[in-house]
Amino acid sequence: AVSTNGKLRVATIWLDGCSGCHMSFLDIDENIARIANLVDIVYGPLVDFKEIPENIDVALIEGAVSNEEDREHALELRAKSKLVVAFGDCAVTGNVPSMRNWCGATAVLDRAYNENVDEQPGVPYQVVPGLLPTVLPLKEVIKVDFHLPGCPPSADLILETLKQLCAGRTPQLTSRFCFG
Repeated sequence: AVSTNGKLRVATIWLDGCSGCHMSFLDIDENIARIANLVDIVYGPLVDFKEIPENIDVALIEGAVSNEEDREHALELRAKSKLVVAFGDCAVTGNVPSMRNWCGATAVLDRAYNENVDEQPGVPYQVVPGLLPTVLPLKEVIKVDFHLPGCPPSADLILETLKQLCAGRTPQLTSRFCFG
């Protein structure tokens, strides 16, 4: 449902990636005021809400799905959102995070927490979410309604996509499919 003030309820999240998509979102610059008149950001790293709310109109999900926590967040956002946008190349294809797929999760953890340390080797399993066997693009975990490509997507493309969604139109992204 659209919020009581008539604005689109938007959630964002950053899974396994570099946060470049959210940085590009902030690069909308002075147009952020125009977007603020159209949307309420109800969850994400740009706001201080701790719980994923119900009744989200659009979820922008940045990053690949590489661990159990990512998977749980993606599933919860899908369940609570009308539309899900794979936000950036990591969400669309797996991109850089999926480079670990060729060697496996165990080898990556061993390299990071045993081979490359001088003191106290060992994987801190109590704070590191359990890695999935392979890093997955978002569409392999949940239904994705739109793919917003780019590494990161340009601020102009993000702005245009949000404007189209706010107007109740389907964003025309097929001609924008260039990666990187």
